[in-house]
Amino acid sequence: MRQSNRSFTLLQAAADSPTLARLSALAQDSSDRLKAIKTLIPETLWSAIQPGPIDGASWCLLVNSNAASAKLRQLSPALLAHLRTKGWDVTTLRIKVQMRAATLRSQ
Repeated sequence: MRQSNRSFTLLQAAADSPTLARLSALAQDSSDRLKAIKTLIPETLWSAIQPGPIDGASWCLLVNSNAASAKLRQLSPALLAHLRTKGWDVTTLRIKVQMRAATLRSQ
């Protein structure tokens, strides 16, 4: 059997695979949710937050510090309410602190 050297983009590959298409859609939805609440978060924290996984009515935000986590926990009722006004059915906001690679190497 001869293989072709046809190249295609990641988006084309995702469109051809139901599993990849679902993951791509969830990643885009998570990014859209973060954009929707960005105005409610202090600008100094924007670089500390990344969109995380979506699991039904639960959404996760990934943060790089305990301080950012604490502030988001304070803001979570307002963030959830805002997401619901924008049409997302989010009832739980999980916040996870991600360890940095440099921290992992020093342990």
